[in-house]
Amino acid sequence: MIDFDGSGFFARLRKVDNGAFGKMIDDFMIDDERIVGSYQSLRDGVVFTNKRVITINIQGVTGKKKDFTSIPYNKITTFSLETAGFFDADAELEIYISAVGKVKFEFTGSTNVKEICKIISSYALNT
Repeated sequence: MIDFDGSGFFARLRKVDNGAFGKMIDDFMIDDERIVGSYQSLRDGVVFTNKRVITINIQGVTGKKKDFTSIPYNKITTFSLETAGFFDADAELEIYISAVGKVKFEFTGSTNVKEICKIISSYALNT
């Protein structure tokens, strides 16, 4: 499980095809749930669905051990976005989860982070 004390961190995420993690999380998804955005770092990933955010932490040398954390949109109380700049080429997104803590995502500068914020807003504000 993610360490929600502020050290939960996913670095250098970039947009990938929505099928990249589909098989990994298919067993967790409910009938009317669909993937709306997928992002991957070297090994780890984050998937935004129409119901929640699913983080995937690949562990161990072989990568067979995986940690999946589900963050329902209705538990997101606040999120903060720091866009990429001239000297800092990465964008950072912090999500604060009710009664749990926060998790931080770092996206490559080419990522459309406004699209991610729109996804979170559209589902978190409609719950």
